[in-house]
Amino acid sequence: MDESTKRDLIERYITAYNHFDIDGMLAVLEPDVIFENYSGDELTTSANGIDEFRQLAEHAKGFFSERVQRVSSLTFSEAGATAEIDYHGRLAQDIPGGPKAGSLIELNGVSEFSFGSERITRIVDRS
Repeated sequence: MDESTKRDLIERYITAYNHFDIDGMLAVLEPDVIFENYSGDELTTSANGIDEFRQLAEHAKGFFSERVQRVSSLTFSEAGATAEIDYHGRLAQDIPGGPKAGSLIELNGVSEFSFGSERITRIVDRS
């Protein structure tokens, strides 16, 4: 897969994410996609396969009234692509023991993407 195709898949995924378009997110993922989210060195969330990914995405959708991922840099390698991400989201509900609904969450992180012949096979988010 060439760099232009990888870039297009990543852009489509992030655009769908920003618009809470779960079907759009799934459209660029392989059926056996692997997703992992790390906070520091701790694995906080994972999904194996598109059905688990859909469940995770549907669940996460309810936490935010708005959310935006913006790619600040994107580098490609033979194995995939790495995106530096600026993220902000506004909570739609209170987090028990944490921020209240309406709070703005801002993070910087890295998303690592791996690709199969036509779609994304793995996403690893780190913040």
